[in-house]
Amino acid sequence: MKKKFSSIRIIAFGYMLFILVGALLLTLPFASSSGHSVGFFNALFTATSASCVTGLVVLDTATSWSLFGQTVIICLIQVGGLGFMTISTMFSILLKRHIGLRERMTMVESINNDNIGSILSLTKTIVIGTAIFEGVGALLLATRFIPEFGIAKGIRYSLFHAISAFCNAGFDLMGVYEPYSSLVNHADDAVVMITLMALITIGGIGFFVWDDIHKNKLRFKKYSLHTKLVLTVSAILTFGGAALFMIFERNFTNADAGFAQSLLNSFFDSVTARTAGFNSTDTAALSPASKILTVILMFIGGSPGSTAGGLKTTTLAVIAISTFNGIRRRQSKGIFGRRLEEDAIHKASSVAFTNITLVLTGVILICAFQPELAIPDIIFEVTSAIGTVGMTTGITRDLALASRIVIVFLMYCGRVGSVSFALALMEPKTSPPVKNPKEKITIG
Repeated sequence: MKKKFSSIRIIAFGYMLFILVGALLLTLPFASSSGHSVGFFNALFTATSASCVTGLVVLDTATSWSLFGQTVIICLIQVGGLGFMTISTMFSILLKRHIGLRERMTMVESINNDNIGSILSLTKTIVIGTAIFEGVGALLLATRFIPEFGIAKGIRYSLFHAISAFCNAGFDLMGVYEPYSSLVNHADDAVVMITLMALITIGGIGFFVWDDIHKNKLRFKKYSLHTKLVLTVSAILTFGGAALFMIFERNFTNADAGFAQSLLNSFFDSVTARTAGFNSTDTAALSPASKILTVILMFIGGSPGSTAGGLKTTTLAVIAISTFNGIRRRQSKGIFGRRLEEDAIHKASSVAFTNITLVLTGVILICAFQPELAIPDIIFEVTSAIGTVGMTTGITRDLALASRIVIVFLMYCGRVGSVSFALALMEPKTSPPVKNPKEKITIG
């Protein structure tokens, strides 16, 4: 009897196929600005980074790719950010095609939702909300980019950066000033910086958080526990990170900046480290303390069911609450008047352990392949890949083929989900009728 693919396997292998198609398109000679093929591995790295909304690049997006190549990249970002199952489901809705239970279950798994009954209405909310947020963001950016680049190029740049920011991708076209310069030349433009920060934040809080806010408006008490945790942890990380960057960078990247510019730089550094990948200051010039802080923020990432990657805010919250209550020897692990499920604690521990293992494995492998690279830079790069962030201290282009393959694998795991990828490779097993006896062990 033929076995059907599970929802997790459909998502995992679907992303693989999507990346390969993108890589083949980018391999075409006319995808390159030079008119010559960039080679399969350069195309594969770029397609993976775009599809997994990471932003690490081995070729400057503005100067190395033609208009066709840039269009392929932004399409990969859009579909990768929303999830190919979201796009597929939306087309089915538009074509009035019957959407079966299996497809709904796959969609539920794709966006980490557990309500199969409302999945179609949530899909509509995701697509319409995305169009509105990206459209408004593009209009705001157009007020700055059209005067700077002209009408046609200004509109194209506005759309590209709005989509890239909302999808937390970190790809940019500002290499026209200087290759790989990201947004350094617009660091003092408050309209550009604040618009991008807003898009990154909205895209990173998660699709069902929008839905909850849309239904309950600003009544915080009415929000679900998930929404409360996402908003609370996101606010703590954003404002706490900005405050620390202000302190750490006062004698480094903000040494010659006034208070207003330092504040803008610090908030942007805090927001973009949460899986966006843009940078308005030289990442390599950050203080050692700021680099460590950036690694921590990159590892945590955004929220479940969003365009962001990383460990996720809710995972951090569950582990923190469980640890705090364990220290206080409290049996009830709860917050905001609600008790956490034991299953949530187990899942959070699994995700954290798997991601830490992947980071350590990636660091060890790249250190073995290229011992000449500095270990702090490798840790930064690997964390950026698994968190689908895209920030780098500048070593991406210096990576050997073997190291690039490691980064490609980590970006893929970061987007699909490290635990989901592991489950996709394993056959589901039924619980044994007889369980082994328990025995206590000493912990700590």
